[in-house]
Amino acid sequence: MTRKFARREVLAGGLAMLLGSQFVRLAEAADTKRENARVISWKPPLYHGWPTLSRRANGELLLVFSGGRESHVCPFGRVELMRSQDQGQTWRWPQVVYDGPIDDRDAGVLETPKGTILITTFTSLAYEPLLTKALKAPAGSPEAWEDLKIREWTAVHDRITAEQRQAELGCWMLRSTDGGVNWDARSRVPVNSPHGPIALNDGRLLYPGVALWTPDRKVGVCQSTDDGVSWEWIADIPTRPGDNPLEYHELHGVEAADGTLICHIRNHNAPNARETLQCESTDGGLTWTVPHEIGVWGLPSHLLRLKDGRLLMSYGYRRKPFGNQARISEDNGKTWGDPITLSDDGIGGDLGYPSTVECDDGPLVTVWYEKLADSPLAQLRQVRWTLT
Repeated sequence: MTRKFARREVLAGGLAMLLGSQFVRLAEAADTKRENARVISWKPPLYHGWPTLSRRANGELLLVFSGGRESHVCPFGRVELMRSQDQGQTWRWPQVVYDGPIDDRDAGVLETPKGTILITTFTSLAYEPLLTKALKAPAGSPEAWEDLKIREWTAVHDRITAEQRQAELGCWMLRSTDGGVNWDARSRVPVNSPHGPIALNDGRLLYPGVALWTPDRKVGVCQSTDDGVSWEWIADIPTRPGDNPLEYHELHGVEAADGTLICHIRNHNAPNARETLQCESTDGGLTWTVPHEIGVWGLPSHLLRLKDGRLLMSYGYRRKPFGNQARISEDNGKTWGDPITLSDDGIGGDLGYPSTVECDDGPLVTVWYEKLADSPLAQLRQVRWTLT
């Protein structure tokens, strides 16, 4: 049975976790310490999925996610945004940035060098087969739903026609030039990835990803030279010999200190299944090496260049002990160090998609989503940690 939460319980619990959090050392990384992980969701009776954390130039943290949900797959997803002005110690109430007529899923966020905030998402009809099956299920059968659930899902599904639902499928971007107070109308972009585009030192924005809902479903890289207003395809990601490119998913990139561009790929091909593959570019993203394994089981990866020039990858670990891990590269992505455990107390694989930011003279902050033991509704969890 789903646990019911009162708002006062959420507030009291959040405060207690905040005041009680202490840094604890990690057994496998003596030079690393972390706070206890804690839930930061404001609406526990809802399912929260696939967050992305980003840091603005003024120090504010932005956290976007797919909220308003009742499960991993459902028609209710919407893009929500939370803010923190104190390095993730407290979070403001979420703002609904976009709520389209079908399911709005993974959200990414970036503040560009010009101060523009970009939020990415993609839309999905993956819930349709579930609804169709439930509508056909005989009353009293295990596949049958409660009448209220049938009516709710049908009411959402029938807001627009079948043709309009198909037209709603796509990869989308929202843009704000006033710090996220107001947002331009959504615009289509060529690709999607859970954590969105990145900013390069030369002023361009780079977006590695997958062209969803297109006949050829390309995997590659787009760029913007006008602060995210428009995007152009600049390169395909090569396919490793023997691989099916349909099994490449959820890319993310980073620019290393030496100018090399690194891209990580969630791989579902049999060789290195559910490992992270990596490819590199040394010509600004115009050409890329063939993806190769890096010895990291886990997915998907979020990449960050630290102030000292090292690279950090954060990724979900969906086997026992279920949780989230991070690794450091001290040679611009050529090799990756031993895993750093960020969490290892998960109850199953419905968790992950961690992303990390580095605060000024302070901790690293990592946020992910996770289905918890006391509720089937996944929540947002956070850990603040340091590399000493």
